[in-house]
Amino acid sequence: MLKIQTYFPNLTPDQIICFEKMAPVYREWNQNINVISRKDIDSLYEKHILHSLAIAKIIAFRPDTRILDVGTGGGLPGIPLAVLFPESRFTLIDSIGKKIKVVQAVVEELGLTNVTAIHTRVQDVNDEFDFVISRAVTAFPEFVALVRKNISRLPRNSRPNGIIYLKGGDFQEEISKFRTSIEVSEISDFFSEPFFETKKVIYLPVNR
Repeated sequence: MLKIQTYFPNLTPDQIICFEKMAPVYREWNQNINVISRKDIDSLYEKHILHSLAIAKIIAFRPDTRILDVGTGGGLPGIPLAVLFPESRFTLIDSIGKKIKVVQAVVEELGLTNVTAIHTRVQDVNDEFDFVISRAVTAFPEFVALVRKNISRLPRNSRPNGIIYLKGGDFQEEISKFRTSIEVSEISDFFSEPFFETKKVIYLPVNR
């Protein structure tokens, strides 16, 4: 938790309380419904919460920004970002109902009012959002094809609307067709932990 405050020194007392609550809440729910690998639960802040917050190092969402988190699993990266940007609106979806049950419980226990969690597939979502975010749920070209329809043309942030994707490993071939417009940021430039050495934030502006 202290690492989060090191990297995000302007957290409010309410935000600090929310982040401190996350570990016990996730630990309790994870005993019943496994949404986070049991070997990772002790590294929740580093491998999941801080990893999610890497998105905040490339964009500060403005109030009323609409963000869709696709394949959210246990609520990542959506929930940590919702804590950091309480005036933005987050919709978290997953095709597995029991995972959304956990997300809804975590949102309620943290007292978040800017998060909606829905059991659905992105193919069935027709609403538009400013940004679509995810933690590498599928190959990037396939993901772009799935969510392009959900990105609004009306910008409200410093960056054009688009896709923000957390990805690790070698994926140069995956993004080759987008090379002229894509932006890849090394998370190790933001966070010093060895875990982030191969992790990246991919940003693709989308103009439908």
